[in-house]
Amino acid sequence: MTEYLAAMVRRTSDKLAVVLLMFRNRLEPRVLGSIAAIAFVLWHFVELADEVVEEGAREIDTTILTAFRTPGAPTYPLGPVSLGEVVRDVSGLGSLGVLGLLVSATVGALLLAGKHRTAVFVLVATLGGTLVSSILKLVVDRPRPDFVLHGTPVYDASFPSGHAMMSAVVYLTLGALITPLIQARWLKLYVMAMAILLSGLIGLSRVYLGVHWPSDVVAGWAVGAVWALGCWVVAKVLDSRSETKHRKKHIEINGSSGESSTCA
Repeated sequence: MTEYLAAMVRRTSDKLAVVLLMFRNRLEPRVLGSIAAIAFVLWHFVELADEVVEEGAREIDTTILTAFRTPGAPTYPLGPVSLGEVVRDVSGLGSLGVLGLLVSATVGALLLAGKHRTAVFVLVATLGGTLVSSILKLVVDRPRPDFVLHGTPVYDASFPSGHAMMSAVVYLTLGALITPLIQARWLKLYVMAMAILLSGLIGLSRVYLGVHWPSDVVAGWAVGAVWALGCWVVAKVLDSRSETKHRKKHIEINGSSGESSTCA
């Protein structure tokens, strides 16, 4: 299954490269750059997944995970009990319940505002990301860290981190929706920086709580960012095609009306 997954991702990367060449004169530079970034990250994700399956990442994973534990007592995390509570709260910001409520509230607000297309975009991006995360967990089927106490209950496989992936999908997608509404460039950067920081803290919290290997979190960040970016690219391409059709229709209407007035 993992070999099939790797082959599928490689084929996807090759197709993205073909798309990049075919549409290099039609799409705006930031869309082309995003497609190139997606292909690059997907390729390295395959390499990481291969390392995980072959246990090649376990040594560095163990070293990093141990750095978050109390010296001489690796079962327990660093710091006081109160720190653990704070970290659990941060981790909860990437939970299915919190993200589900946030997405539901966002979709509801978009529907009330008449932004039906954007609401569908947010819903598809989130549900699709959840499906991809579940499939990857089933395919790789990596056990959770087994030499530390888990700071919160876990029920499924370890790779990739669902919290890291879905927080990247949701918060980056929401950030991409908010930034076009802001005029100041520094404020746009602030919004996206906060989305990235929040996703980063959620991923680190999963390592601190001992419920994920560091490579699980890195993979979650990578796939989540790729998925959010990919959804954004699709939306931009569809918008571009819709705008082109609208312009053609506008030209045809104006052209035909101009010919009529000239004949008259």
